[in-house]
Amino acid sequence: MYLGTQNVARDDDDFRVMAQLGIRHVCADPAGNPHHWTLDDLKRHRDRVEALGLTLDMVQLPLSSRPIEEQYSPDILTKGPDRDRQIDSVCRLIERVGEAGIPSVKYNLNIIGIPRTERETGRGGSSNSAFRWEKADPNAPPGLAGVVSEDENWERIDYFLERVVPVAEAAKVRLACHPHDPYTPPGYRGVTRVLGTVDGLKKFVLMRESPYHGLNFCQGTVGEMLDDPAAEIDDVIRWFGQRGKLFNVHFRNIKGRKLSFVEVFPEEGDMDMLKSIRVYAEVGYKYMIMPDHVPKISGRDPEMTAFAFTYGYIAALLQAAEEAWPGSVER
Repeated sequence: MYLGTQNVARDDDDFRVMAQLGIRHVCADPAGNPHHWTLDDLKRHRDRVEALGLTLDMVQLPLSSRPIEEQYSPDILTKGPDRDRQIDSVCRLIERVGEAGIPSVKYNLNIIGIPRTERETGRGGSSNSAFRWEKADPNAPPGLAGVVSEDENWERIDYFLERVVPVAEAAKVRLACHPHDPYTPPGYRGVTRVLGTVDGLKKFVLMRESPYHGLNFCQGTVGEMLDDPAAEIDDVIRWFGQRGKLFNVHFRNIKGRKLSFVEVFPEEGDMDMLKSIRVYAEVGYKYMIMPDHVPKISGRDPEMTAFAFTYGYIAALLQAAEEAWPGSVER
């Protein structure tokens, strides 16, 4: 395993900073709508990243964490008239990604986005993302997708996987799906989010079984599903890791639990991240360990500064993991 990032580079200097901070692997996208990326676009992008001292491990499919109304492929999860055409476009994109020598893609199967309540003040006055069920509107109306039951959500997901997984297998491109962030009670905004529980994620990775079908495992999001994240998270990592279903790790921490949490810097949350990194090593995880969200802080370059802090923290934990499990960290 190794340090990675998906933080968006504003220019080549940001990529240079990443390399200078010890990052060698990134998830980074070419410009524009992913449906329109040509093979040449992908190769040029890979070459640009590699020329700056980095390896392009992953790109994003046109299925994001945004609400369905803001996505490039809304019909896939709403059963709209363009569903088959959009799925076919995703399949052709996966083939091009494989031809370009990019080994993995990440994606979401998200309808209502990432619900949050008002931000909360964190360490030193930082501004932190939070979700408190008591502050949410339980009667918020459905959006474009309307009412989607548990069975209907699974049917739509399976319809997608049935078509996409064989293509990924043939192209040798790993499909890394992000869990639903956060867990919400059934029917919230009209949707029962089936990838918002550990049992749901287990069912998901066993559907259309393939070594190329797995998770963009967000430790923060999975912690948000649990009653006691500190006590439960490592067994969850083991279950998916022992089955080879971890293709990327979002290494994020929270304070709180299911339906009541705030996102924090990795070393100040409830989960023991040193213990977790050793579990990733124990199960033989071999891809990127990256931050995904960071608190908003002050300063001239707040986002890059906050991410730089997390990169250093992860790099130190990887050293500790290598001591406990020699050979687990890429040199």
